[in-house]
Amino acid sequence: ANTPWNGTQATGAQWTIGFNGTYTTTNTNPATFAINGVTCGGSGPGPDPGQQALVVTPTALTVPEGSSATYSVRLQTQPTANVTVTSTAGSGDTNLTITSGASLTFTTANWNTPQNVTVAAAEDSDTTNGSRPITVASTGLTSVTVTATEADNDTGGGTGHVDNPYAGATGYVNADWSAKAAAEPGGSAVANISTGVWMDRIAAINGTTSGRGLRAHLDAAVTQDAANGSAPLTIQVVIYNLPNRDCSALASNGELLIAQNGLNRYKTEYIDPIAAIMADPKYAALRIVTIVEIDSLPNLITNLGLAKCQEAQSSGAYVQGVQYALNKLHAIPNVYTYLDAAHHGWIGWSSNFGPTADLIASTARGTTAGYASIDGFITNTANYSALTEPHFSIGTTVNGTSVRQSRWLDWNDYVDELTFAQAFRTALVSKGFPNTIGMLIDTSRNGWGGSARPTGPSTSTDVNTFVDQSRTDRRIHAGNWCNQSGAGLGERPRANPAAGLDAYVWIKPPGESDGSSTEIANDEGKGFDRMCDPTYTGNDRNGNNLTGSLPNAPLSGHWFSAQFRQLLQNANPPL
Repeated sequence: ANTPWNGTQATGAQWTIGFNGTYTTTNTNPATFAINGVTCGGSGPGPDPGQQALVVTPTALTVPEGSSATYSVRLQTQPTANVTVTSTAGSGDTNLTITSGASLTFTTANWNTPQNVTVAAAEDSDTTNGSRPITVASTGLTSVTVTATEADNDTGGGTGHVDNPYAGATGYVNADWSAKAAAEPGGSAVANISTGVWMDRIAAINGTTSGRGLRAHLDAAVTQDAANGSAPLTIQVVIYNLPNRDCSALASNGELLIAQNGLNRYKTEYIDPIAAIMADPKYAALRIVTIVEIDSLPNLITNLGLAKCQEAQSSGAYVQGVQYALNKLHAIPNVYTYLDAAHHGWIGWSSNFGPTADLIASTARGTTAGYASIDGFITNTANYSALTEPHFSIGTTVNGTSVRQSRWLDWNDYVDELTFAQAFRTALVSKGFPNTIGMLIDTSRNGWGGSARPTGPSTSTDVNTFVDQSRTDRRIHAGNWCNQSGAGLGERPRANPAAGLDAYVWIKPPGESDGSSTEIANDEGKGFDRMCDPTYTGNDRNGNNLTGSLPNAPLSGHWFSAQFRQLLQNANPPL
């Protein structure tokens, strides 16, 4: 049974096992023994267990700049005399040096006790990740090479800060979500995909009964990174708790109110603790991507007719809160900030598009680092807008009538999310952002596959019929956003998928509800929004249409099995 000192062993750790007991007859050694049903014969990759060899763990070492890291050395079998093992740094980044353990002595008594070699990375002014090979050797034995790589902490480059944190990296797999996905029929096909970790209330920082906290996620990411070889690891964290949050909706309302000291609480009880955890040096090798306050700034452009949004605008709470978050997060070299930029079905009209870009630019200018405080932008977070519409474009006409005049587009300037994201990026660069700025698109639920997906353009000469029969986005109205019936998983996450795009990402974990379809009492600050009720006939924001929501949905963020199974079934590209 586990005891307090052995209950958890990290990946790559080594320890000795045994037992205390008595036996009344001959104590015969077992012919075999097994751990978890796997027979252990002492052999495995590398030399024969009967031969002497160096055992070095790990052989790829990440060393935070200004700090140090260790690898361990031991012998494979008991020697007949003392054995000296040396570690020698080769050519490469001379800022990486061996500070202890360069010469180790193993005896007949301590041969199987790991001894550590410490490698330090000196502070420097460059912005690159240097590396240096270290040769671990002993006379007569095969040497082992340890590759030490500096995790640079100077903003502008290196693992500390690169232009695109997704390039060349693997993604953190949230074990909590992964287990739920894998438990569903067919869910194992996507259970190892990286999804966003949502900090949707103060309690989420330290963890709740329904999920681990931020530090626990980052610790797990470090463990995954250690088992990841030389590739860096990106973990995505959603920063989502502004006072008067989601001022135009109810299902995802937050716990903080502007009128109840919400902005100060946001700063001191929410952002400050998050930043303090992320700044811990043991997380310096991770690429921490933060998705900053979805649905916030765009609400100040389109929804000022609502009292909560008007309060957010007149008090300055949204802008000041976002600026505070950017200032705190940008100051951490390995943290990346991606600000929410809504989606084409929200600000795709010119009357919303330009003012939203202006507001984002002025917000950035008000931060300590200005435009540099933002690494990129994300669209379609937790939404359903189709990535591309293959059967028509914004320039398509039907019998002389532009598709913009259809009920579906309603004079929108964009028909899909990719063209919108690329155009919005261009607009932001024109406002002063650097041309290296990148976009993310959340493709977790915008695949729209399955039998309802059109296989080609409609032959109708009526513009409304043509668009309705040709569009892959099968929502009743583009303003519908809650647990949409018929949706499917979209493009799997990958870096550099299109011009101007840093990555396709799954920020909304598929299978987590957008909101409850009926009112459910809770202590999470989440209200009941009729847009999640499949019987509701809508409002002016969805053209007074039915919501298209699935029935029997739980609270936002809670597992919704029926939705997840439908997303699997309708995935596009197919699973």
